[in-house]
Amino acid sequence: MTLACDVGIKKIGLAAFVEGIVLPLDPILRQNRNQAAKELASVLYSRHITHLVVGLPSNDQATHEAHEMEKRIKHFIDLLEFQGEIIYINEDYTSIEAFRDTLHMKKQSRAKAQKDGKIDSLSACIILERYIESYNN
Repeated sequence: MTLACDVGIKKIGLAAFVEGIVLPLDPILRQNRNQAAKELASVLYSRHITHLVVGLPSNDQATHEAHEMEKRIKHFIDLLEFQGEIIYINEDYTSIEAFRDTLHMKKQSRAKAQKDGKIDSLSACIILERYIESYNN
């Protein structure tokens, strides 16, 4: 099974590819790096994940912030000691796309989705869809 994650400083959005369908999962709310890594490792184990797709800022965003975020994400993933395949994929603009996907919602509901990490899991869905599209081409 394949899982995608959108690793952020406060939240980690998750999505799974289940029976040909990309589904958002409950996000991980980060209290600290070790707690978040432990929770993600638990998800990987309990769902029998063989492929982990991780969103990274592209090299096109050659800013100091993008480079630092890439280092943070890779360091975090290294904490997992995951034995399956790790695939890094461009996550540029996934948060914007995910936010657009919530425009049909009332403002209060959108704010709640941002706060509780649901938008981060929608971003993970987009990351996973990008991986599937690239894999199928």
